[in-house]
Amino acid sequence: MKNINKFVLVIIFLISVVAYSQPKFTELSSKTGAFSRIGFGARGIGMGNAMSSVTTGNLVSYYNPALSPFQQNNFAQVGYSFLSLDRSLNFINFTRKFDFYSVKDTSSNKKPSRTAGISAGIINAGVSGIDGRDNNGIHTEELSTSENQFFIGVANRFSEKLSIGLSVKFYYYSLYEEISSSALGLDLGALYKINDNWNISAVISDINSKYEWDTTPIYDQEGLSTTDEFPLLYKIGISYNNPEQKLLTALEYERSNFGTNIIRFGAEYNLYENLYLRGGLDQFNLSNTEAGVKPSFGFSYYKSFGDLIVGVDYAFMIEKYSPTDRHIIGVNFVF
Repeated sequence: MKNINKFVLVIIFLISVVAYSQPKFTELSSKTGAFSRIGFGARGIGMGNAMSSVTTGNLVSYYNPALSPFQQNNFAQVGYSFLSLDRSLNFINFTRKFDFYSVKDTSSNKKPSRTAGISAGIINAGVSGIDGRDNNGIHTEELSTSENQFFIGVANRFSEKLSIGLSVKFYYYSLYEEISSSALGLDLGALYKINDNWNISAVISDINSKYEWDTTPIYDQEGLSTTDEFPLLYKIGISYNNPEQKLLTALEYERSNFGTNIIRFGAEYNLYENLYLRGGLDQFNLSNTEAGVKPSFGFSYYKSFGDLIVGVDYAFMIEKYSPTDRHIIGVNFVF
């Protein structure tokens, strides 16, 4: 208990320090597909998005395609974000694992010879209430944008220790009238269980993801064709889970081809029965220590209704340069 108290005090101290820092900018937040790098759901965001090596609780291949074989039972979630400046961010996900048994094993307590998993989801983001005006500055109509990511990840657990997965991601961006673009990308991920407490992970995200734009439908001969590439992300992670102390911690390092080197950290503590508290730090950029570090807090509570478990998630994340901070809520179903 003393170790837990010390750990909690250290986390509170770190979060307090970064919460009052004044960042200049965060490089990746201005790059293509920024909405897809905010995180997925209240649990992940509440833990600073340091989730690529976490195999306990409810899982989603957004963080690592190799995670789905570790999901217990079927898991579905929906999430909604409260954001300022007429922005929206929503989540939907379903994850389940599949156990395969050897026909040669006739024992009553036989174990799966192989475990696979699938995880599919949607991230929807957009901006509404945009003031549209003509060349004379006269108001015409309210405009909106919609940017979406559809993903499906499959994974195979080749042994008790090693899982490897692949996610296919389809992006669709409706920008203005006839101007839209789509992109197809891949994520590759691996997870290795060192023992019952320690995991390590490696992920490559957004391989070949890019938007190709053509503005000739609006500007005719003055239109242009351009290509915007997504940042290519390389991530390694490590997590430690101690069921006796009811504590989960995770650390992640991410490097991109745009020169960012980001550290993430998250922790989750099972305070009481089905009540979980969590906190984290995201976007600590070693290449620019004055960039926007994002502390986060959150909790989850679960209740059983027969074979159905229903959970409610909440996360709070500080957002600089915004009138209000981010609030993410989610509803989970485990069956």
